[in-house]
Amino acid sequence: MKPRRLASLAVLAAVLVGTSGCALISPQATLIPYAPADGVSAQTGDVAVRNALVVSDDGVEGNFLAAFVNESADAVTLRVSYGEGSEKTELTVRLAANENISLGMDGQDDPLPFPDIDTPPGATMPVYFQAGDAEGLLVQVPILTGETTYLKPFVP
Repeated sequence: MKPRRLASLAVLAAVLVGTSGCALISPQATLIPYAPADGVSAQTGDVAVRNALVVSDDGVEGNFLAAFVNESADAVTLRVSYGEGSEKTELTVRLAANENISLGMDGQDDPLPFPDIDTPPGATMPVYFQAGDAEGLLVQVPILTGETTYLKPFVP
């Protein structure tokens, strides 16, 4: 090959590597899992918890919103609890086989009242989820205010 042609190929190769080099070593962002919502998601046993959040303007009284999906062919009881010691509050939700429940979403079911959350808006609070005998999971659930139009109806 002629030196001029080799130089042209070398310059072309340098330009290609220079413009796409970062893409060769960086992870593909579309493969990184995340919750595309205001709340958080979790999985305990066969129950999926989706978009869990608490709406509160005062950080004392709140309403818990989430979707629960029972992915099994059996009914299951989901325990939702927060707080510690004598201040611990535990609520239960019964899910039929393959049932989906949306608390406060899509007008299906009312949100769960969360009294005495003692967490200011903008922070997160630990909420424990356990489906049946499966291992439970402690999740940091965000506290949001009713300033957003779609959350305003859920302010206690």
